[in-house]
Amino acid sequence: MDRRAALAAAVAAKFAAHPQVQAVALGGSSVTGAADDSSDVDLYVYADPELSLESREAVAAAQGTSGRVEIGNRYFESGDEWRDAASGIGVDVMHRDPAWIEDRLVAVLDRHEAALGYTTCLWHNVRTSAPLFDRSGWYAGLKAKAAVPYPDGLRRAIVNKNRAMLAYTKASWRRQLELALLRDDPVAVNHRAAAFLASWFDLLFALNREPHPGEKRLLRHARTLCAVRPQDMDETVRRFLAGTVGMDAAALAVADLLIAGIERLLAEGGLA
Repeated sequence: MDRRAALAAAVAAKFAAHPQVQAVALGGSSVTGAADDSSDVDLYVYADPELSLESREAVAAAQGTSGRVEIGNRYFESGDEWRDAASGIGVDVMHRDPAWIEDRLVAVLDRHEAALGYTTCLWHNVRTSAPLFDRSGWYAGLKAKAAVPYPDGLRRAIVNKNRAMLAYTKASWRRQLELALLRDDPVAVNHRAAAFLASWFDLLFALNREPHPGEKRLLRHARTLCAVRPQDMDETVRRFLAGTVGMDAAALAVADLLIAGIERLLAEGGLA
């Protein structure tokens, strides 16, 4: 067992000692094979009720920490972060309500609810995470729910919502980016460029019937997971980002290349 796996198992066992914890899973780059020297150990603790801050502090202290410790961080999900004293590896723990994650899977897999970007990230997270503790088999059931094929209704819903916002509504990301460049508004340009790419990648992963792997290493994941993709994807995305950072109006022409590329693939897939 390598240092990262040993650390994950040790922390999971400490959380598992609390009776309301139903499951602990290891996710992120540790299970997708993308971890590097700067990667944290990403743990998901499913408990009802959520563990108290005191209990979470005790887990971190018992494991041994180095430097700053954050317990009860709620900027994204309820989380704790620290650096393991013995190994120097960062630990990132997210605390989830089992009923909440069940509903999030039902939202995409049964209700086919699309978002503007990152629609299927939680599905991907559950699908790829490895259980380290499963008190009653609940997490095994959750994994079984997540193991289904990509629903056609979800695929269509993601395409309909994100394709429209990419370029075809009055408030499309492309139109808002154009206005921000005309106004010489770099903050708005950055925001709209990020939103444009979020919808573009949501379309790409849906087209390929692949749950969205999240915001990190997107080009790498797209090359690995998406057999159907624009041939010049990497170069065009990099040109688009360079243009928007430089406040270059030519970035709009590159955005149009990204739109044309995904439109062609959607049409070939019968989704345009």
